Amino acid sequence: MEPHQGQFLAVGETLIDFIVADGAADLSSATRFEARPGGAPANVAVALARLGLPAAFAGTVGADPFGRRLAHALSAEGVDVLRLATSEGATTLAFAWKTPTGDGHFWLLRDADLRLTAEHMDQADINRLAVLIVGSVALAGEPSRSAIFRAVALAVEADVPVCFDVNLRPSIWTDLQQAGEVCLSLAASTTLFKLSLDDARGLFPEASSPAEIFSSTSAMVPSAHIVLTDGNRGSWYQDRLGVHHVPAWKVAAIEPTGAGDAFTAALVKRLAERGWAPPSADDLRYAGAAGALATTRPGAWDGLPSASDLDAFLASRDG
Repeated sequence: MEPHQGQFLAVGETLIDFIVADGAADLSSATRFEARPGGAPANVAVALARLGLPAAFAGTVGADPFGRRLAHALSAEGVDVLRLATSEGATTLAFAWKTPTGDGHFWLLRDADLRLTAEHMDQADINRLAVLIVGSVALAGEPSRSAIFRAVALAVEADVPVCFDVNLRPSIWTDLQQAGEVCLSLAASTTLFKLSLDDARGLFPEASSPAEIFSSTSAMVPSAHIVLTDGNRGSWYQDRLGVHHVPAWKVAAIEPTGAGDAFTAALVKRLAERGWAPPSADDLRYAGAAGALATTRPGAWDGLPSASDLDAFLASRDG
């Protein structure tokens, strides 16, 4: 696939993360929170901008202080927000915390982000993009689900690469079987299908090992590049020789929020530079470095690395 010129557009939710700040491993015992801009697609947009790419974001926020804060914060990061709409309803909020093992958990209170429409996507100039990046949170309700499917259909029609980064949040789906059907239906039209080991086990309950997950995923999504991640346990990709594991970088991690989004942005950067050739071990090492660096500062945005940060980190580890 020939590289496209244009913006790297992330579509979906932007929200305010209320991150547990007192070390509690469960919301029932948390007493202190820090409010920060977030939402996986918005995080990816900021990460892309930090990497020097022409990033843009499309989504909906409320006409309230949090919505204005998000619009200003994205713009201040160099993200094009011309496709960020203001809608009825309150800006979506999320509560985030981590377990004693370092795994992140989220609980969303949704409103404005669900109000993204297919009509918004019709006006988003998707045919002029370098790449379209979408997630799965917007797929859990309407009209945002229809908006995502419309965006992907427009991208496919214009031969624009599509990255689908799954964030399967069981708490926002009434039926996990439906979640799997919806996600796999969308994934069939994507160029890059990136999901975590937990996401994959939600979509394919019968698969447990990475090899089994790749087998199931490849059968359902035969045309996409598939990448599987598992936090500090590393990542996997598949080529004609089989499934390969790439170890995670060892860092002094503080918080996991945003690490997966940093990984996605760095991987998209690498694949876009190489004309969307299949991912390699070097691509996943580069993306893994971005994810690792993102954990070394409070998330989601503060830890997202620049291209120079990544280059310096990799040089220090290779030297």
